Amino acid sequence: MSADTIPARFFQHGRVRPDHPGYFVRESTGWKPTTFKAYNAQVRTAARALMALGLKPGGTVCILGYNCPEWAILDLAAMAVGGVPAGIYTTCSPEEVQYIVHHAEASIMLLEDEVQWEKVKARRPYLPKLKHVVMMRRAPAIHSERVLSWGEFLAKADGIDPKEVDRQVAALEEDQPATFIYTSGTTGPPKAVVLSHRNLAWTARTLAEVMEVVSEDTVLSYLPLSHIAEQMATLHVPVTVGAQVYFAEAFAKVADNLKEVQPTVLFGVPRVWEKFHSAVEARLAQATGMRARLLAWAQDVGRRANAEQNAGRTASGLLGLQYALANRLVYARIRPMLGLGKVRLCISGAAPISKEILEFFSGLDVVIREIYGQSEDSGTTSFNVVGRTRFGTVGPAFPGVEVVIAEDGEILARGPNIFLGYRKDEEATREALSEGWLQSGDLGAFDEEGFLRVTGRKKDIIITAGGKNITPRNIEEALQGLDLVANAVVIGDRRKFLCALPTLDEGAKRRFAAAHGLPEEGLHEHPDLIATLQEGVDQVNARFARVENVRKFQVLPRDFSIEGGELTPTMKVKRQVVSEKHADLIKRMYERG
Repeated sequence: MSADTIPARFFQHGRVRPDHPGYFVRESTGWKPTTFKAYNAQVRTAARALMALGLKPGGTVCILGYNCPEWAILDLAAMAVGGVPAGIYTTCSPEEVQYIVHHAEASIMLLEDEVQWEKVKARRPYLPKLKHVVMMRRAPAIHSERVLSWGEFLAKADGIDPKEVDRQVAALEEDQPATFIYTSGTTGPPKAVVLSHRNLAWTARTLAEVMEVVSEDTVLSYLPLSHIAEQMATLHVPVTVGAQVYFAEAFAKVADNLKEVQPTVLFGVPRVWEKFHSAVEARLAQATGMRARLLAWAQDVGRRANAEQNAGRTASGLLGLQYALANRLVYARIRPMLGLGKVRLCISGAAPISKEILEFFSGLDVVIREIYGQSEDSGTTSFNVVGRTRFGTVGPAFPGVEVVIAEDGEILARGPNIFLGYRKDEEATREALSEGWLQSGDLGAFDEEGFLRVTGRKKDIIITAGGKNITPRNIEEALQGLDLVANAVVIGDRRKFLCALPTLDEGAKRRFAAAHGLPEEGLHEHPDLIATLQEGVDQVNARFARVENVRKFQVLPRDFSIEGGELTPTMKVKRQVVSEKHADLIKRMYERG
């Protein structure tokens, strides 16, 4: 009997629901569907082409490009014939691309366009094992040795018996490597997380059951497919249940695509929800008079009604009547404008999200449920499920996964989702795995009802000059809850007190400048803004012990970014990079006493 794998599930859909849409792409006339029958045929052809180019079981294929059908097709095709796909973030530099391709020992690589080709071309002499480069369908012609267009690549399939694909799928074993997920890395070079077919299949099945995802559900694929979370959202869960995937045209078009697609399931990283929050808040702030009072009433009703539902109860009685009325008058009008008219499940993951943003959206009847995990456990340690959600936590342990807190506060996890190890790094594997337990590196605690709260990273703990251990994450989250603040990094290791480096939220910055008649240029240094921020910092300080108080702060002139090097591709702040970039500024803050 064949193993239960993602490729096996995928081809099964081609047999049992051949005419059901597998994915959609945006064309000039609208969204064009591709059925599972056609999707199956595309993957089979690509799988045969990979075999013709010499890919053997265990061989690696790298993919570098934005989300599109070719990304998914090649990923599934590689897994189907026993190969191991490895995605690369489109924001990676030529040196980073070369490192991953060389480390993965990839013989074949799929590229999106000329921009990505230039990265590979610049480092081609240092990639002796890379034999073939394949360009995605819409890429311009690249005239170079061993570079194939998408059509030329698929034509290679002609020399391989179609039945060979089925034989390879049947030969897959649950415990063999299925994919490499390269960590975005807040420090040091990325590590290759090796996930097995069992890891992917079990996690996808359990996620589908927990989220109650079915074949009629729709998702919008727009976040980096190099990340395990988006792979689950775009590939593994939809393949498991036969759901429909819409590929966004580009990240800049996501807002427009959302309004057109109106997906039923939407995954976003905190930065996406934060941008949503800023845009919606600015729009609601324009309301006056009776309309403003109606919105405030509806938001209060939404928060109370969803608090009931998050606790597993139903909003009934007067609250239930108010909730139904608020839906007709407010929610049903606002949600479609955001692209959330049909959404029944919103998820946030990959980084912490502030409780204030979750509360804000619940007031609009959009409940965002936080999931917590890492590449090493297939992205699933805990999850705020429907009927058991608590804002400010990352939910109860994921079903089927054991989660415990070690004596030093570290979160440990064990289950069928735990990775095989790091490729070519036995020492790091030993540090991460102990008797089947994943050492997450995160600190946390369960509350009395079994909800997990992540309190920080072990490596990020600040030890002050007075010997006090401080977790900066909680303070940073509180600072980021201030209206003006986008990001914040707290400094203080081996120092007498804490300082902070906040950045400004662009939407809030514009509103502040307009309200005070000030130019946006240089606003981060204006006394009025500094005074307003100081009030907010004082409020934050009141929530913490005196040793955890931020005594000084300096607003940075621009927000952190991937391009600037302060953020990973998954939008996590690289604390060390921020500290090094602003070392002189930090030094001056402490020199001033």
